[in-house]
Amino acid sequence: MKVYNFSAGPAMMPPEVVAQIQAELVSYRDSEMSVMEISHRSVLYEEMFQTAKADLRELLAVPKDYKILFLQGGASTQFTTVPLNLARKTKNIAFVDTGHWSQTAIADARLVPERRVDVVASGKSSAYTHLPHEIALDRPYDYVHLTINNTIEGTMYRKLPELQGQTIVGDISSNILGYQHNVQKYGLLYASAQKNIGPAGMTLVIVKESLLDKEQDLPSMLDYVKLIKRDSNLNTPPVFPIYAAGLVFQWLKKQGGVKQMQQQNEAKTALLYDMLDNSKLFLGTAHAPDRSLTNVPFTTGSKELDEKFITQAEKNGLKNIRGHVLAGGMRASMYNAFPFEGVKALVDFMKAFEQKERRIYATTMK
Repeated sequence: MKVYNFSAGPAMMPPEVVAQIQAELVSYRDSEMSVMEISHRSVLYEEMFQTAKADLRELLAVPKDYKILFLQGGASTQFTTVPLNLARKTKNIAFVDTGHWSQTAIADARLVPERRVDVVASGKSSAYTHLPHEIALDRPYDYVHLTINNTIEGTMYRKLPELQGQTIVGDISSNILGYQHNVQKYGLLYASAQKNIGPAGMTLVIVKESLLDKEQDLPSMLDYVKLIKRDSNLNTPPVFPIYAAGLVFQWLKKQGGVKQMQQQNEAKTALLYDMLDNSKLFLGTAHAPDRSLTNVPFTTGSKELDEKFITQAEKNGLKNIRGHVLAGGMRASMYNAFPFEGVKALVDFMKAFEQKERRIYATTMK
């Protein structure tokens, strides 16, 4: 039976990349050492790292005045690191509340001493099915933080709110490399690896260098200036995740880059959204104009029926379709490596499930 992995993260990686990792695991580039054993100060690592960084810069069209960091700690560490580094002039931070991960970022930012954190817009009144697009700022802010794609709620900013002259910080963990972000519209972008790049353990930060103070007096591992100076090698970096990410970047270039990935992601989600829009049983929970390109939550409206669907889907090779514990229902996460055939298999199963349930309902009513 063919298995399709709809996990929101850690998520599916390109099979070609996984196969290459397997082939090279014992001896990286004929060194007779595993990539998990090579020194982060060796020529082998330096060449691997610089290639990965150059490929990422090319894929995302990162301008020269932006620095790229490959860091540890997950995207959640950036909830604290960004305020420490960027909220230094007015010490005011504006957040747009779009759901769980923005709320977590807000809570952590409020723990940073001497920073004022304001929620300037929120989707709470819609239970986070809608994104706030009209954002008014009544005081100067060092930056406005946006969670660009919300994996739990299934929403995504396809167009940034109008914030002229304002520095924007974007969490793009779940749609990095799957959607064409204009890096120049941001002051800083960050993303964890385990959703659309590779295994957990690495976080990317892309920051406009002019936003940083040269002397910040921060702890070394939370100081972008020190990390940039040492080119992400201030301590032992996450060598294996960087290696895997580099292979994914090379795979992406062979596929046609981010533009091609976005087109494929549009086609995948369109097939599922069309099913949801025309179904009499299933309902997509996100507001149509704000729908995500990578994470599609849906429900039948019945917890019992949702559970029945999840159980049967698992038995039919549709794995990790259960929704987040905070949202319930179902969720299909379809990142770059996820095949179109998997979406078609899900849609076909949903149609068959719906027909069967309607027959059961009709028989019961008789």
